[in-house]
Amino acid sequence: YANNDIDRGHLVRRRDPVWGTRDVAEQANEDTFHYTVCGPQTATLNQSKTLWLGLEDYVLEHARTYGQTISVFSGCVFADDDPVYRGVAIPRRFFKIAAWQQDDVLAATGYVLDQSESLAPILERGVLARDIPPLGAYRTYQVPVADIADATDLAMPELTAADRLALVPGARPVEWRELEGADDLVW
Repeated sequence: YANNDIDRGHLVRRRDPVWGTRDVAEQANEDTFHYTVCGPQTATLNQSKTLWLGLEDYVLEHARTYGQTISVFSGCVFADDDPVYRGVAIPRRFFKIAAWQQDDVLAATGYVLDQSESLAPILERGVLARDIPPLGAYRTYQVPVADIADATDLAMPELTAADRLALVPGARPVEWRELEGADDLVW
């Protein structure tokens, strides 16, 4: 991670799992600082306060406002054609799935972040993130949880069945919804 514009991006933001008893909260805080909970993200993506961080803030605020406990699953979406930088394949996409109880029923929503546009200049020309315009360098999509399961080869039948986006009338197949703000989210 030295001398380049690729960050060790936290896949789980430090403050998100810090709840529960003091011992549990302290352990959760410490657990966010392991390499297994980070991924190579462009500085533009990792340090931006636009859509991805905005989504994290929205989920956290939703939980606070409504007194909910929300479980968030996140990770890399690896692909055979991910670009290689300094001998390491860099994932172009990341996912996040939020799950909670709504009226005593499991509910879930899925999101994919694509860093392709902000990654390309770093790989091709060594351009630093500060040289990339802050808006439009990456996109966040609300997607069917089933699409995330398919792309990651992770089994998540309960989350797929609880997907709020899949409940939209005429939803299958569901088109990925590009998010420009919190008002675009389907809960």
